[in-house]
Amino acid sequence: MKRLLSGIKPSGDLNIGGYGGALRQYVNLQHDYEAYFFVPDFHAVTVYQDPRKLHQRTRDIAALYIASGIDPRKATIFLQSQVPAHAELGWLLETQAHFGELKRMTQFKEKSDGKDTVSSALFTYPVLMAADVLLYQATHVPVGDDQKQHLELTRDVAERFNNRFGSTFIIPEPIIQDIGSRVMGLDDPSKKMSKSNPNKNSCVHMMDSPEDIRRKFSKAVTDSEGEVRHDWEQKPAVSNLIEIYSVFSEEDISIIEKRYDGQGYGTFKKELAEVVIEKLLPIQEKFHQIVDSSELDRILIDGAQRAAQTASGTLLAAKKAMGFVTF
Repeated sequence: MKRLLSGIKPSGDLNIGGYGGALRQYVNLQHDYEAYFFVPDFHAVTVYQDPRKLHQRTRDIAALYIASGIDPRKATIFLQSQVPAHAELGWLLETQAHFGELKRMTQFKEKSDGKDTVSSALFTYPVLMAADVLLYQATHVPVGDDQKQHLELTRDVAERFNNRFGSTFIIPEPIIQDIGSRVMGLDDPSKKMSKSNPNKNSCVHMMDSPEDIRRKFSKAVTDSEGEVRHDWEQKPAVSNLIEIYSVFSEEDISIIEKRYDGQGYGTFKKELAEVVIEKLLPIQEKFHQIVDSSELDRILIDGAQRAAQTASGTLLAAKKAMGFVTF
């Protein structure tokens, strides 16, 4: 069976972009792949994290996986830090990655821009990301626009390793969705929806109350035309809202355009908020039931054991291929 790996970093409160770009996709893909969904907590600490917040956010992401519909009996759910093979293979692959490759990574440039000092981990973490994928011999990886470059690096490093030491890693293929892969801010459709935006109305969080969701969508920017039409070049703000509606209603964009033809933005934004609320309320309810429960502990312990069993075989093969003494 085809194998898939992906995860959401626990570095902040998850917004609906994380649902559209990841969670919804995970729920659908778990039926077609042998799926591994992990919480990449090692990646979170490339920048400073308050330990208490990191601890809670790690549990939050794992709970959201389950609350959104990922079945732990079907998919393996685990924490990156509970499988030490990630760090060990990451180091082995650093010996195969080139300084110039890492220097060209767009995300490093963006995250380090204007800062006097950054951690070396921020520079090298794409190699750890490669280890995450290659460790499980994933055949496919869901990626958004901002992660395509990292998967290309993963493929390059894997091919370089295979050429030098013999066939060891499967070369993964990307899974790229068209709608919902990149949800933009409600105040500025040119920027990705982000928790770091100082405008609190720009971002709808997964745990927002119905009142907050209604208020935020009511304030969402549109344009002066009053036409609900999907056209990223001419109508980026409205197109963003239509894609959010499509993600949460699971309806085609053409159906949404037809439904609101001639109705203007007021009705559209009001009903968009209700569509999002309807989807989020049961997720929020399940989240609160499981996030601090022993059931979540049991799922994560079992997931780590299953993940480690798969990961150990790949790590051993890589060490043998490089000439390390193994027993």
